[in-house]
Amino acid sequence: MDWVPVVFVTFKVLVLGAGMYFAIKWHYDQAANGQRGAVLRTGGKMAAVFLLSLLCVGLFAFYLSRMVGLDLSFP
Repeated sequence: MDWVPVVFVTFKVLVLGAGMYFAIKWHYDQAANGQRGAVLRTGGKMAAVFLLSLLCVGLFAFYLSRMVGLDLSFP
C-alpha cells in the first residue's frame, strides 16, 4: 500500500504537466508573430500562479494537520 500514493502522485504530475505544456504550445502556435511574447508571458504567469497556489495549499494542509494533532514526523 505504500507505493499507491507515489504512483498516483507521479501520474498526476505527469498528466498535468503534459496538459499544461500542450495547452501553452497550442496557444503559442495559434498566436500571430507579434503576440508570441504575450503568450509566453501569460504561460509563465499561469505556471507561477499554479506553483504558488500549490505551495499555499500544502502549507495550509500541514498547518491544519498539526493543529488537529496529527504526527507528521518521519520515522
